[in-house]
Amino acid sequence: MSRYRGPRLRIVRRLGDLPGLTRKTARRAYAPGQHGQNRKKRSEYAIRLEEKQKLRFNYGVTERQLLRYVRRARRASGSTGQVLLQLLEMRLDNTVFRMGMAPTIPAARQLVNHGHVTVNGRVVDIASYQCRAGEVISVRNREASRQRVQQNLQNPGLANVPNHLEFDKTNLTGKVNSLVEREWVALTINELLVVEYYSRQA
Repeated sequence: MSRYRGPRLRIVRRLGDLPGLTRKTARRAYAPGQHGQNRKKRSEYAIRLEEKQKLRFNYGVTERQLLRYVRRARRASGSTGQVLLQLLEMRLDNTVFRMGMAPTIPAARQLVNHGHVTVNGRVVDIASYQCRAGEVISVRNREASRQRVQQNLQNPGLANVPNHLEFDKTNLTGKVNSLVEREWVALTINELLVVEYYSRQA
């Protein structure tokens, strides 16, 4: 299943606010489609499926990628749901987005894929790269790269840089200080329902 490239507001109307997917807000409060205004009571499975879809669309990962992250989270020590969120939050594209270098995660992914971002002085063009504590993330020292990020910084996607990151707007350089804490995850989600969804799929 490939990455979703369709209308983003359609997804926001169905699943609720997804800060990483788009900055637009839907004018209509009900779900899209012919029967959007008279939705029936959802089953437990539908509720778990929606929570899983929130993760998928917000972080822009495919079903296969998300399943891999769930398996990694299960093998790690600690709460599976919390480890899963940490793995997704520490992706390079999301870290670039949370530092304010891009208005959305898809825009941050494009910055990374086009070679505008360096990690510890080396160009990394893999959006799923896992950032670690102590790594320095900066904009490549090229006029086109710096101009693009400076333009994005005037209208960042989220107002505050989380406390596990720091970013110097003058030098366009940031640092990862630690793993993200649960309260700094911008997405409103019940990660336990996502873990339950995959435990029943296995």
